Amino acid sequence: MSTFPLLAVDIGNTSTVMGLADETRTLTHTWRVRTNRESLPDDLALQLHGLFSVAGAQVPRSAILSSVAPPVGENYALALRRHYGVEAFSVSALSLPDVTVELDTPDAVGADRLCNLFGAEKYLGRHAYAVVVDFGTSTNFDVIGRGRRFVGGVLATGAQVSADALFARAAKLPRITLEAPASAIGKNTVHALQSGLVYGYAEMVDGLLRRIRDELPAPAVAIATGGFARTIEGICREIDHYDETLTLRGLVEVWASR
Repeated sequence: MSTFPLLAVDIGNTSTVMGLADETRTLTHTWRVRTNRESLPDDLALQLHGLFSVAGAQVPRSAILSSVAPPVGENYALALRRHYGVEAFSVSALSLPDVTVELDTPDAVGADRLCNLFGAEKYLGRHAYAVVVDFGTSTNFDVIGRGRRFVGGVLATGAQVSADALFARAAKLPRITLEAPASAIGKNTVHALQSGLVYGYAEMVDGLLRRIRDELPAPAVAIATGGFARTIEGICREIDHYDETLTLRGLVEVWASR
């Protein structure tokens, strides 16, 4: 019996990204929805049914989950089991024996970061290392070595979290759209805020990437993914590739490697 379509689900703190992959391991459909910790398994089953129906997609015959919000991941697994007869595979350091996690506490690494390791492999090429910059609620820098080594990384505050904290503490500042203004020097409050939050954030990313590369014994390729990656595309000078489906593709590759 075929295990495809395969449903890949990446559950983050803010958004949940899902995709269906076919026999060639190609993503045929992708969706991004808000992560809701109040949703019960039946709620999530209705959500899945609606997404599949609107897209005219086949229902999944197998599934793989990555979650940094355990209650939500467990409820997706229950929804898939009860309503689709699918037993989802959950990604963790303990479930991937061919991955070497070079952290003080190996099982503390987030499942999404392990998926990024698999998704980044196609970019390694002649490089010994890759750095995935994953722009989510937090911005994760995942340092990956050839041979499926998770070397370590950096955790930084996400751009939207930084903006929300600023607005909460400065009541007179207007809430703005996080997009790059025409110039770094702002001529009004909105443009000045956009410059600080977007260009300033891009410089932080570039600076950390330079430091990471300086500490590695060989060159590293840098790949950006996550929702905010689209905003800083073309602004960061140290990022080589942009791939918004990297984590989902990584999930599919994890499934194929089992």
